[in-house]
Amino acid sequence: MHMPQNPQPAAQLAVKEHGLVRFGLTLANWSERWFPDPLVFALLGIVVVFFVGLLLHQSPAKLAIQGGKNFWALVPFTMQMVMIIVGGYVVASTPLVYRAIRALAAIPKTPRQAVALVALFSMLTSLISWGLSLIFSGLFVRELAHRVKGMDYRAAGAAAYLGLGAVWAMGLSSSAAMLMATKSSMPPSLFNISGLIPLTQTLFLWQSIATTAILIVFSVLIAYLSTPSPENARTAESYGIQYEPIRSSLEVRSKPGEWLEYSPLLNILVATLLCWYLVDVFRTSPQGALAALDLNTYNLMFITIGLLLHWRPKRFMRAVAECIPATGGVLIQFPFYAVIFGMIVGTGIADALAKVFVSISTHNTYPLLVAIYSAVLGVFIPSGGSKWVIEAPYVLQAAILHQVHLGWVVQIYNASEALPNLINPFWMLPLLGILKLKARDIVGYGVLQLIVHIPVVFFLCWLFARYIPYIPPMK
Repeated sequence: MHMPQNPQPAAQLAVKEHGLVRFGLTLANWSERWFPDPLVFALLGIVVVFFVGLLLHQSPAKLAIQGGKNFWALVPFTMQMVMIIVGGYVVASTPLVYRAIRALAAIPKTPRQAVALVALFSMLTSLISWGLSLIFSGLFVRELAHRVKGMDYRAAGAAAYLGLGAVWAMGLSSSAAMLMATKSSMPPSLFNISGLIPLTQTLFLWQSIATTAILIVFSVLIAYLSTPSPENARTAESYGIQYEPIRSSLEVRSKPGEWLEYSPLLNILVATLLCWYLVDVFRTSPQGALAALDLNTYNLMFITIGLLLHWRPKRFMRAVAECIPATGGVLIQFPFYAVIFGMIVGTGIADALAKVFVSISTHNTYPLLVAIYSAVLGVFIPSGGSKWVIEAPYVLQAAILHQVHLGWVVQIYNASEALPNLINPFWMLPLLGILKLKARDIVGYGVLQLIVHIPVVFFLCWLFARYIPYIPPMK
């Protein structure tokens, strides 16, 4: 994907750096040698769960059959995840948003300012949509690399990924929170345990908002302090990467039959109909407007905005075609996660794990246990949505027995499951495609952020759980 030109070893720095920068450079150089392909994590997860099932005295035949039977169980959810990526890209690549990116890229004057600004906007946009965050941040880094001389491309790329590694699940595209608020997306077995959990009991808890703000402050500070000086930086030029602005113009229409492709008429008419529908969805929702904000509604909003901002069908379809390669990992890996889901839910593993969770925890320690477990499991299943489907049945069962607020359990999961994203390459794929890097190029700085995030996230998950009263399931 790229050919580095004379990388500068951490041990032979051109200019002496302070401790945090040296540590970040060491981790970055180390990660370039050791990180595998994302599919390895999914396949390894299947093997691990299979052997866990054997240890819990489950039949090998039943594990295999239930896993295979559920291979296609997450197809609707997989498509929803793909559409988040598509919706994020078609909005981020519109001329209006791209002009905003270029205006922001003119603000920072030093590499540290540039990397910190990338980190901030990566996290802020991830609260709207993680798909938008990846694309917006990738284009932002590309513009900054062209404008800010001496900016370390690895540090900026890692900062662009902070939205996915820090706070995305605390925002409106949280797969777990949206799933629990969307009955049509929930497996019946999960709904029978918890019922619906509205967004007012997850994303919009004051404890959730406070956690998000704290994580943003810490993340931006670490990104700023760990950025190397221009003398020790690995710039985009050192990777042989050339600046490529987004094309805003269309090819000249050459055939009479193409006139509708170049006319805004259809985009306007279809977007108007979809807006009409969306207004009705929010207006008629029996539980209020927030309850109507599920995954399907959310994705439709982004597609509708993309239609309007691209203005012409030709430009809209070009944007869709450009982002489709970034969805390949989701399409092939989610069915393997469904195999894990089938082995856990379709056998006695879920009930056994729920009993283990109850037996080794109390009302006060359960939030911390969920946080640690969710972070560890995320190493093998780097998908907040599919992992929640796997984890939720026994986690929520145990939460009900311990009478821990179910909505905060979802948010504990959201805050902690993002932690392994900082080092897991799966969701980096769309960003890496834009930056023309490999996961191992930016994971080192992710490790640095992870070291800081782990104690902060675990402490906040435990602390805030003490101030939210238990509410029985809403069925």
